[in-house]
Amino acid sequence: MTNFKDIRYLVFDVESVPDTKLIKLCKYPGEELGDDEAVKKFQAELLENSDGISDFIPATFQFPVSVTIGKVSADFELIEIVCLDDPKFRASEMTKLFWLGVEDLYNHASLVTFNGRGFDIPLLELMAYRYGVTMKRHFNDKFAARYRFGTKHIDLQDVLSNYGAIRMNGGLNLLAKILGKPGKMGTKGSNVYDMYLEGKIREINDYCVHDVLDTYFVFLRSRVLTGELSVSREQAIVQNTKEYIIKNMEKNTALKEYYDNWGDWEPWP
Repeated sequence: MTNFKDIRYLVFDVESVPDTKLIKLCKYPGEELGDDEAVKKFQAELLENSDGISDFIPATFQFPVSVTIGKVSADFELIEIVCLDDPKFRASEMTKLFWLGVEDLYNHASLVTFNGRGFDIPLLELMAYRYGVTMKRHFNDKFAARYRFGTKHIDLQDVLSNYGAIRMNGGLNLLAKILGKPGKMGTKGSNVYDMYLEGKIREINDYCVHDVLDTYFVFLRSRVLTGELSVSREQAIVQNTKEYIIKNMEKNTALKEYYDNWGDWEPWP
């Protein structure tokens, strides 16, 4: 059994859906709107206010339906992937478990995300606010995950966009596909709310597992850039991870789908 101290990186991703009750309370008090009507009305306003660019509902008006974590050792090997509060996936429990890990069980580990500073962390902070979960170290340690240029939270979008100097067009999907990994496989973030309405919570968590794996492989390549890994060592770890996926995919449908779409790194031109 892996010791907590063996885990040095927590590669994680969050999938979330609009909080229809909060949207109606804050945006349309007194209006007789159904949940779907409120979401569509809000999205239409967002689209209009952004000149047609985006109808994405802000993190302040969402709640998590999946929090998936890849536990990674000091030598960058993937130890395991877990979906918090499986199989119930309750927002309150996922929030409590996440911050228990960050604050206590894995407080020596660094968080690894793609755009976690812009979405995942603020969302989970607001969930902690909602449920009254203490995050003492997270808030009081100025070099913890809230510190942009530290090592306790490695936001790969920050790293690979020169901290916002360019827009990372293509995002995680592009970066994963450069490495031969699946990236998006039919499901996109914009599909999650419809899947949630259809009761497809397991499928949403499968999608979140895929994003965590993509993030992990991008993280490995980023450590090649920083000189912490050689390319040959990185590729050996990738193959070890492939073996982990093969070993566990019969009991995890998310891993099987990822394996079925697996590709190796073949750089071009």
